[in-house]
Amino acid sequence: MSAVCSRLLSVLEAVLPRGGSRALHEPEFAGNEWAYTKECIDSGWVSSAGKFVDEFESRLAQFTGTRHAVAVVNGTAALQVAVSLAGVQCGEEVIVPALTFVATANAVVHCGAIPHFVDSEETSLGIDADALRSHLKHIAERTGGCWRNRITGRRLAAIVPMHALGHPADMPRIMEVASAYALPVIEDAAESLGSTLGGQHTGTFGIVGTLSFNGNKIITTGGGGAILTADAALARHAKHLTTTAKRPHAWEFFHDEVGFNYRLPNLNAALGCAQLERLPDMLARKRRLAECYRSSFAETTGLAFIDEPPGTRSNFWLNAVRAELASTVERDAILGALIAAGYQCRPLWTLMHRLPMYQHCPRAPLPIAERLELSVIKLPSSASLIKH
Repeated sequence: MSAVCSRLLSVLEAVLPRGGSRALHEPEFAGNEWAYTKECIDSGWVSSAGKFVDEFESRLAQFTGTRHAVAVVNGTAALQVAVSLAGVQCGEEVIVPALTFVATANAVVHCGAIPHFVDSEETSLGIDADALRSHLKHIAERTGGCWRNRITGRRLAAIVPMHALGHPADMPRIMEVASAYALPVIEDAAESLGSTLGGQHTGTFGIVGTLSFNGNKIITTGGGGAILTADAALARHAKHLTTTAKRPHAWEFFHDEVGFNYRLPNLNAALGCAQLERLPDMLARKRRLAECYRSSFAETTGLAFIDEPPGTRSNFWLNAVRAELASTVERDAILGALIAAGYQCRPLWTLMHRLPMYQHCPRAPLPIAERLELSVIKLPSSASLIKH
């Protein structure tokens, strides 16, 4: 066993309670989840109509500080619709980080567009605004009234920053670059419910943002997601598109555009309402867990805790460390040993341009993303690891 692996195991043994869960991130149900879901079953309102869907959307909007939230079946569906709402057309390019979960790129392709991968920064793990500016200066040209990739000739249609592991990307500087090139910003805030930058919630900087409530997220609806926006017209269009684009009518089935059956069921929304009631407590406990990791890694050679960037407040969805590693072989040997010891640790995602369906997509140089891919190890991070 390597020295790095031994030090990691020592920290995990010191921080995590004996006999407790060692999962990467698991849901916690300790409030009104049963009562609310039972009410749906007892009343028969279990599908996409019902009071909990509207209530969940209202509470989400209030919590995140935006005007509108539209609840949908999962985070990928939310992002796909958000990309469409931003005006992205088939055959256009959308700038996304190479360092992200595959759903970010998939949502772009679901709209018929092409992902264009850019580098990340080491502090937040999000898009590096300086590298993005430099890359666009090199490849973007203004022709035909819009900015195009001068190499491919395709229109550059939008930017999709992603807030990795719950840490806010540097949105003010990303927005500056986006503004210079007239690119709408769609935030993938799937992992960052409860995270803020300068007091503003992630997912509310761009024209539209998205959340995920998958079973491994900070709160869960079983499966679910949401679209956030301050624009009333976009919110109406989002709700229309996600309910099969059916015009309201007492009995007529008339659909005026190609829509999606993406509305979140009432049963799932009931679970979400109960989870939102407990979110402040879960966020507080996750911060205490992050502090335990931070303190334990402070004097551990060769391992650096990935902390919230300056000026931000992270939800610490997943705690992680950077290790001084020479190769993926060494990293994978460490992960194998940690998993064998019962700790569900994971690497970052395989970079998007390494995946077979995305290997020919346009991309910027990716030195930081490649370094992060090699060196970051995600650690058990459930709120339940810290008691009330």
